[in-house]
Amino acid sequence: MKSFYKILTTAILSALITSYLFINFFEVDKVNKINHTKPVPTTYSYNTSLQSLTPPTDFIEAASKSIDAVVHVKNTSNRSSFSALDLFFNRRLPENSIGTGSGVIVSPDGYIITNNHVIENANKIEVTTNDNKVYTATLVGTDPSTDIAVLKINVETDLPYLFFGNSENTRIGEWVLAVGNPFNLTSTVTAGIISAKSRDLNENDSENQSFIQTDAAVNMGNSGGALVNTNGELIGINTAITSMSGGFVGYSFAVPSNIARKIFEDILEFGNVQKGLLGVSGRGLNAEYAKFLSISETEGFYVAGIEDGMGAKEAGIKTGDIIVKVDEVQIKSFSDLTGYLGSKRPNEKVEVTYLRNSKKNKVSVTLKKLSIAEVYGMKLKNLNESEMNELDLSSGVKVIESDNSDYPIENGTIILKINGFEIKNIDDLKKIKNKISSVTIITNEGIRERILFR
Repeated sequence: MKSFYKILTTAILSALITSYLFINFFEVDKVNKINHTKPVPTTYSYNTSLQSLTPPTDFIEAASKSIDAVVHVKNTSNRSSFSALDLFFNRRLPENSIGTGSGVIVSPDGYIITNNHVIENANKIEVTTNDNKVYTATLVGTDPSTDIAVLKINVETDLPYLFFGNSENTRIGEWVLAVGNPFNLTSTVTAGIISAKSRDLNENDSENQSFIQTDAAVNMGNSGGALVNTNGELIGINTAITSMSGGFVGYSFAVPSNIARKIFEDILEFGNVQKGLLGVSGRGLNAEYAKFLSISETEGFYVAGIEDGMGAKEAGIKTGDIIVKVDEVQIKSFSDLTGYLGSKRPNEKVEVTYLRNSKKNKVSVTLKKLSIAEVYGMKLKNLNESEMNELDLSSGVKVIESDNSDYPIENGTIILKINGFEIKNIDDLKKIKNKISSVTIITNEGIRERILFR
């Protein structure tokens, strides 16, 4: 019994001694380690920005606002004509050609924006909404130069639609969603970032475009669909893709919403597009062109010609000036200039900053509508001073748009005579009463030719 108490007493004392040693040595040592950690060297810096704590971008709200406002567009057109001769030889009727794309509802009463190439030459246009309802659409108007078309469907109840955002405020690196209905499988959403702005796909095209470029996956049937920001606002109309395979691996391009909205409003209000122009011609600068001109500036728009009676000439802008800014928009290329002016109308004023002999100047310019004549399925304008000097001419008119198969004359062609009658300006075109039998032209290659039409 005594032995048991001796063992118990020894165990209790051992436990007390162990606890004492742990508290007074091990815990103190731990505290000392915490309190005596060496300070972080001042040569190191750490990003304490709250952005590093921001959770990943959530696309759910933007997608939910967008998918019901994007529709499938089906275009049905005749593949070819059919004559009595075909019937005599018992030839088969030509099958209809069907094209598809997407569209964006931009008003609750059924106005839809899509691409011109989606509905071009259509005999019938059908729209399928995201809830699988099918409507016959009416073509309200188009603008081939921007590849924008406006459709209308008649509805009894208000439709979900997208609000226009300000595409001028978009930034490179910003997250965006591409929403389309490419295969009539209801709306499809893909995500990407804005890779570039004011992108031009054809620098040699007189109708210079200014696209938003993204890396969002876009298929061919997405043409006419929506490009939206993370707030669910419409900032572009998806129009083109570029890739090695022709599929979605590559880049996609969208018409900025500021341009699309202006085209939409013009078509509804005027029936056509009202273009506000500075009245200058030329091209964007780069290293090669700057070297050719023997100037040091490699960015900006070089003014090579001035249109008579237009705002730029009235404001004092001259050939050789370099436009570097319009309002608050930096002009580094031709597409920067056309992209911004594409959202403006005639009679609006813009502030133009330009360089002359390396000195900055600033003037207010009233935008005007270029005098254009529409005859024989062609749109023509007067030659400006630089165009006449380049070709050593004193007069003539230039074809800026031609959709007439009867007179297949290319854009950019200069017309000097029609039916032997000299054409000095577009007013002379009114004097041509008969059908065109002959035309004297200067081609885009600078070759003078006489064409006979029979």
